[in-house]
Amino acid sequence: MIQILIADDDPHIRELLTYYLQIEGYGVIEATDGTEAAAFMASRTVHLAVIDVMMPGKDGFQLCEEIRRDYDVPVILLTAKDQLSDKERGFAVGTDDYVTKPFEPKELLFRIKALLRRYQRVNAETIRLGETVIDRKSYEVVCKGEQLLLPMKEFDLLSQLASYPNRIFTRDELIANIWGFDFAGDDRTVDVHIKRLRSRFSGCSDDFTITTVRGVGYKLEVTK
Repeated sequence: MIQILIADDDPHIRELLTYYLQIEGYGVIEATDGTEAAAFMASRTVHLAVIDVMMPGKDGFQLCEEIRRDYDVPVILLTAKDQLSDKERGFAVGTDDYVTKPFEPKELLFRIKALLRRYQRVNAETIRLGETVIDRKSYEVVCKGEQLLLPMKEFDLLSQLASYPNRIFTRDELIANIWGFDFAGDDRTVDVHIKRLRSRFSGCSDDFTITTVRGVGYKLEVTK
């Protein structure tokens, strides 16, 4: 059974979400604050986390950052704030989605299901984006029947973005995931590799686009 972690200090929100999630057949783990949620992450199997931003002790931004550093599960930040700066901070610490209170429970369910589908791509050896096929086992890319040989870092970068369509990655995240935490260069390296990927696929594939999110990073959007 898929287990969803709900971290929110409001018992009414936890009760509402638990009701709708259980109807859909999900298991629910309830945490009253960020510290308790972190303990559940360490001791239980969690497949997706819905996290309130404004919690006592460890807030949602801190918890999201820890989850992104230590686990590979999708995160939805849930908050009463709708300021652009708050959303920017949320994506900067690695959230996959951002839902503002008050919200429709059914809409949140749609977002949860979409994220779970996207994350299933991560474990797949083959990623298909329309007529573009990325084989993570052989490190080959086939675009409309034509094989493309990409340098390793470009391949890794494309695979990372394609594994999580529509998720925004900061430049720091991409550097950590592709080049490693001990990388001595700067974030312009990411920009250079993104530019090369765009150039390689500009005349070959319209199955996807790599979009710049100004001030944050990049995301891959499937167009077909």
